[in-house]
Amino acid sequence: MGTKMVYKHLATLYFVFVFDSSENELAMLDLVQVFVETLDRCFKNVCELDIVFNFNKLHTILDEMISGDRLEKQSSSTSFIPKSITERFTR
Repeated sequence: MGTKMVYKHLATLYFVFVFDSSENELAMLDLVQVFVETLDRCFKNVCELDIVFNFNKLHTILDEMISGDRLEKQSSSTSFIPKSITERFTR
């Protein structure tokens, strides 16, 4: 088994996800979209500086979205934005 990569270019940022070849590429693209929407809510329109200076927060957000190599909640991108994440980082 090999690895696959998907990327998405949004505004001035590129988001790249590398994953096992057994995973669905479209599901990973959806995960990228959900991740970016969550970052937008947490940082009020995410930019390069948010990523550089808040790298630990990005890891925490992604860790809450993926737990034990599985997505915590598989649903449309608009319904999956945990309040615990946004409340913690928007203060």
